[in-house]
Amino acid sequence: MEQLQLLIDSQPNLLGILAIDLAIAIILLYAMRFISGIWAGVNTTEELASKDNFAFGISLAGSLLALAIVLTGAITGEAGSSFIQEAIGMTIYGVVGLILIKLGRIAHDKIALPGLDKVQQIKDGNVSVAIVDAAALIATALIIRATLLWAYDFNLDTLIAILSGFVISQSLLVIVTRLREAAYRKNNQGSQFQEALAAGQIALAIRHAGFLIATGFALTAASNFLIYIPKGYVENALGWLIFGVVMVSLLYVLVPLVKKLVLSRINLTEEVDHQHNIGVASLEFVISIAVALILMALMS
Repeated sequence: MEQLQLLIDSQPNLLGILAIDLAIAIILLYAMRFISGIWAGVNTTEELASKDNFAFGISLAGSLLALAIVLTGAITGEAGSSFIQEAIGMTIYGVVGLILIKLGRIAHDKIALPGLDKVQQIKDGNVSVAIVDAAALIATALIIRATLLWAYDFNLDTLIAILSGFVISQSLLVIVTRLREAAYRKNNQGSQFQEALAAGQIALAIRHAGFLIATGFALTAASNFLIYIPKGYVENALGWLIFGVVMVSLLYVLVPLVKKLVLSRINLTEEVDHQHNIGVASLEFVISIAVALILMALMS
C-alpha cells in the first residue's frame, strides 16, 4: 500500500491516465463487436442471440481477445505527458491494432487458407473453421503487440519497422499452415487439410489452433531479443526473419518430441485425424503452447 501511495505521489496524473486507458479500451472492445459484424456482413445480435451461431461467437471472441492483447501494448508502454496525449496515443494504438488485425485476417483467409470461404463457413455455423479463425487472430495479435512494444516512439521509422516485422511474421504463419497441410496429406493418404476443416473436424482445428497460437507466442520473443534500430530498415527486417525462422524451427523440433513423451503410446494421427478425438487434440493444443511459452521465457 505504501508503494502504491509513493507511486501516486510521484505521478499525480497516474490515476487519470489509467482511467483514460481503461475507458478507451472498453470503447474499442465495444466497437469491435460491431466492426466484426460489418466485416462478416451480419447482424451480431441476430447471429448470437436469434440464430445461436456458435461459430460466429467463437470467431468474435477471438477478435475481442486479439484486440485486448494489442491494447496491452499501449497500456504497458510509457504514459503520455498529458491526458490528451495519452488519449490520442491509446486511440492510435487501438486503430493501428484494428487495421493490422484486419490485414492479418485477410492474409490468413486469402493466402494461408485460400480454399476456404471462412466468412461463409462461419455464417453457416462451422465451428472448426471458427476455431482456426480465432486462433489466427490471437496469433496475429501477439505478433502485433510484440512489434508495438519493440519499436519505441511513433513516427515513420517506427511504422516501417512495425510493418516489416508484421509482414515477416505473417509470412511465417502462412508457411506454418503450408507445412501443417503437407503433414496432414502425408498422414492421411493425400486428403486435403482445408477440406477436412470445411467438413467440420473440430479436433483437427483445435490441434492446428494450438500450433498457430504457439507460433505467435514464440515470435513475440523477438521483441526482447532484437534491438530496434530506427533507420536500420534492412537490419530490423533481417533480424525478424532470422529469429522467426529459428523459433519456428525449434517449435517443429521440440513440439513433436514433447508430444511423444507426454502422449506416449497414443497414435495421434488415428485419434485426431480419424477418430476426431477432441480430448487428445486439446492436449496437443496445450503442449504446443507450453513449449512456446518455455521458449519465450528462455529468450526473454
